Amino acid sequence: MSPLAEVVDRKLRERGTRERAQKEKSYLKSEIDHYGASVPDTRSVVRAALRGADLRHDEAIDLARQLWTEPSDNPVHERRLAATMMLIHMQDHLGASDTQVIEGFLREARTWALVDPLAGDLVGPLSERDPGFDPVLERWAVDDDFWIRRSALLAHLRPLRTGRGDFDRFTRFADEMLREKEFFIRKAIGWVLRDTAKKRPDLVFDWILPRAHRASGVTIREAVKPLSQEQRDAVLAAR
Repeated sequence: MSPLAEVVDRKLRERGTRERAQKEKSYLKSEIDHYGASVPDTRSVVRAALRGADLRHDEAIDLARQLWTEPSDNPVHERRLAATMMLIHMQDHLGASDTQVIEGFLREARTWALVDPLAGDLVGPLSERDPGFDPVLERWAVDDDFWIRRSALLAHLRPLRTGRGDFDRFTRFADEMLREKEFFIRKAIGWVLRDTAKKRPDLVFDWILPRAHRASGVTIREAVKPLSQEQRDAVLAAR
């Protein structure tokens, strides 16, 4: 383990408590160990570690891999969260050529607490500026793993939230997943629609209205939150 990884690991242990570790492990139904460090504390540890480190691309990737995979026989949630935060912090140095690393993390994450920031806060901005992610998202959208399909959806969240983004591609993905029973897919569709509707309610209303009879209650409840009362009533009536 590199000296910087050792520093991050030590600081995470110092910030953690056994009580919080047990609660978080239970809440997330986690199969890996927890130190019990909070998300803000983990973020603070990562920022302090990176301050003045001046990591280059390969060094950042190697550090993230160390934090994610070590110890190989007993990975730790907060170390994986720190690896995620590190990649997000270093995203200006990353691109589609790093897909293998990012996708590997997504496949091993098995929890929204890691998948969502990886997909939404990392892949989202990267895919908006690097067209090399286009075929990656297309492949993810039909993957057998629902966490990967969720990632294909959430990669659109931040761009669409700001009034940019590829709404046509997102809705094409969402339309194919609309009847899925998996809660995390239903929630993701609704979540992206909700945040898109905060700036472009008519766009979301026009898309969801003719599909309301196919969408789950979870999806509808999220999607209609920013809509006008008249629009909400129309969508709910169409169900």
